[in-house]
Amino acid sequence: MQITLLGTGDAIGTPKVGCDCETCRTMTAAGRSRLRTSLLIETEGKHILIESSPDLRQQLLRACSPHIDAVIWSHGHYDHFIGFGEFYRVQKVPPAYAAPPVMDYCSRYLHFLPFEKHPIPVYEPFDLFGVTFTFFPVNHPPVYTCGLLIEHDSVTVVYTSDTREDIPEKSRDLLCSADIDLLFVDGIAPEGYNITKHMNYAEAVRFARDVGARDYRCVHMSHMVPPEMPHAGYDMETFCW
Repeated sequence: MQITLLGTGDAIGTPKVGCDCETCRTMTAAGRSRLRTSLLIETEGKHILIESSPDLRQQLLRACSPHIDAVIWSHGHYDHFIGFGEFYRVQKVPPAYAAPPVMDYCSRYLHFLPFEKHPIPVYEPFDLFGVTFTFFPVNHPPVYTCGLLIEHDSVTVVYTSDTREDIPEKSRDLLCSADIDLLFVDGIAPEGYNITKHMNYAEAVRFARDVGARDYRCVHMSHMVPPEMPHAGYDMETFCW
């Protein structure tokens, strides 16, 4: 199994349009960016997309135009699903998987695009191409949002995306018992910022430690996060097992 971070930015992305902050200037000068957060899983010749961001076209081109066999959504914020329309006239529109409330919301918005829908209850594992996925609720008020437990052979990866630190107890118990090899964790701002719907860097580090993750990368980072921040994920970073 191989996982590639197609994007590691928040809804705005970095550099932010019209921004002259140090991070945006530095990344612009270096030709770097953080596209909106999305993951690509490759296994047994198949490609599974976690989140279909507004930057999907650019992300797929960067990844050498893989054929996407399935899409998984964590929640109904536009930066996590709205790019699904980019599949139009590019390939057969792939099936989508999400928790029922997420699928209902995204389907209504994407009413113009026929596609195969798979609403999956939380805490119930499902298999795609030899990989087992489990949705678990997190805490991203007021939008119903799920994290994702990913298991393949002896490897366990967790993706939390948008969430506060205080996730439901059942979800925390699931993660603490999962023996996590790699965690992708919401780290939208540096330490010292109070973001009511997300974690700052200090909270993300504490969350990773509390659930026992062996390694972690921050994703969904805003332009406030400097590129050299420890454990910051970066676009097109790849992990192989």
